[in-house]
Amino acid sequence: MIKITYFVHGTTNDNEKELSSGWKDADLSAKGIQQSINLKENVKNIKFDAVFCSDLKRAVESARLTFGNNIIQDKRLRECNYGIFNGNKSIIVEPMQEKCIDKKFPDGESYEDVKKRIKSFLEFLNKNYQEKHIAIVSHKAPQLALDVLLKGKTWNQAFEQDWRKNKNWQPGWEYIIK
Repeated sequence: MIKITYFVHGTTNDNEKELSSGWKDADLSAKGIQQSINLKENVKNIKFDAVFCSDLKRAVESARLTFGNNIIQDKRLRECNYGIFNGNKSIIVEPMQEKCIDKKFPDGESYEDVKKRIKSFLEFLNKNYQEKHIAIVSHKAPQLALDVLLKGKTWNQAFEQDWRKNKNWQPGWEYIIK
């Protein structure tokens, strides 16, 4: 068994401008920096055997502010690649997301592609981190893929129940690999 505590990166300047970054690097905003620093207080009494994060700047910055420099960057934890829509207005990109479960974004990837990346990452954890507690700092698409892979949700359920829709953020989500 492996326990995963999943954290989303702090708010970015793109988030505040209502842009969907995708694979475009985005800086944390002042709010995002403070969120990551505050999260450090929330997790100070939890022992993590390893901390993984996406290699995109916003996740790396969040992970370092919360957990220090002892983090492992992994490209498989990246956000969905929205292709030509990386960094575009959220009002355009977000409605496309649920239509791009199997169909790729133009010059990008599908949510099924993200699921394959996350499945590969989970297989890596299963091989190398048995009986460990892992922290992950990443993005929306990988979290939804975890809901599909580990909680048995359909993609439609994952999108429908996504905490972002009802603004129900929390300081970490728990997942178990059995």
